[in-house]
Amino acid sequence: MKIATWNINGVKARHDTALAWLKEAAPDIACLQEIKSVDEAFPAAAFEELGYNVVTHGQKGFNGVALLSKSPLEDITRGLPGEDEDVQARYIEAVTGTAQGVVRVGCLYLPNGNPVDTEKFPYKLRWMDRLRRHVAQRLTLEEPFVLLGDYNVIPEPRDARNPDAWVDDALFRPESRQSFRALCALGLTDAVRAANQADDVYTFWDYQAGAWQKNNGIRIDHVLLSPEACDRLEGVGIDAHVRGWEKPSDHVPVWVELAA
Repeated sequence: MKIATWNINGVKARHDTALAWLKEAAPDIACLQEIKSVDEAFPAAAFEELGYNVVTHGQKGFNGVALLSKSPLEDITRGLPGEDEDVQARYIEAVTGTAQGVVRVGCLYLPNGNPVDTEKFPYKLRWMDRLRRHVAQRLTLEEPFVLLGDYNVIPEPRDARNPDAWVDDALFRPESRQSFRALCALGLTDAVRAANQADDVYTFWDYQAGAWQKNNGIRIDHVLLSPEACDRLEGVGIDAHVRGWEKPSDHVPVWVELAA
């Protein structure tokens, strides 16, 4: 079972690119972030023609997440519990099953948090705390659970080409990194780091200052695995070449393969 995440930075702008990647990579499940579309406007038919079931949690012009699955999706949860007044569309979760087994998938677009001297940073930290509490509850189910998406967190200095440039950024602030570690400490495994300890492993390259050409990247898109999912881990990959396509997202797809 191949499960992938990709912040596409707008489904309207990246429609053709997304379809091309799905045809090339053929994931069983694809989690998309920043679709920037209300549910009714999401071009589900184009993805359904490729054999995917589609569920979305959209928002006009902002945020928005989607799950695409070759198998039917059940037990769908839209939105992260814990703050009823939060209307930002940043989380969707579902259960799906294939011949390779059943898995619960959580797709997230974690708040950026910048500027740090505004309400955006406390909101990010509150959201991460809500996520941790939600995941702790889900882990009691003792089932394969894959939590993946754009975390907007650079976990370690080696996850940035130039870590000094990010010291004052919400993505690299100690509070953000500590909260990410607390999430992992629940028993989740960072799939990319389980497979690759290299320093130059990135998932995001800014559009500015030739970041892609200079490989001035950061790793902020993560796949975290419950113990039951980690036991089935067979492969991990980052489709970095997609960043070089025409009209690319500034993020690239990250994927895992789970055994039956």
